[in-house]
Amino acid sequence: MALSLPGERSVAAGSHSTIFGAFFAWVAQVKAARQRRTALKGLMGLDANRLQDLGIDRGDIADAMVARNGRTPGMVLSAARARNARA
Repeated sequence: MALSLPGERSVAAGSHSTIFGAFFAWVAQVKAARQRRTALKGLMGLDANRLQDLGIDRGDIADAMVARNGRTPGMVLSAARARNARA
């Protein structure tokens, strides 16, 4: 029998206890990804002057669409805005 400290959670507590929980979590992830893609496509529809007002360009949006390695599209666009503000 393993003992755990009061602030620790077991592996089972962090996982989905039922197949239904896992399914609903997957549906939520798919829905969030679709909303991000829709927002990014909306940004692609803006003209260059509006994008410049936001501090980004189309290349930054394309980079955000393929964000990987733990980076979210928001993180990519925020970094681009900061980089473009310095320039």
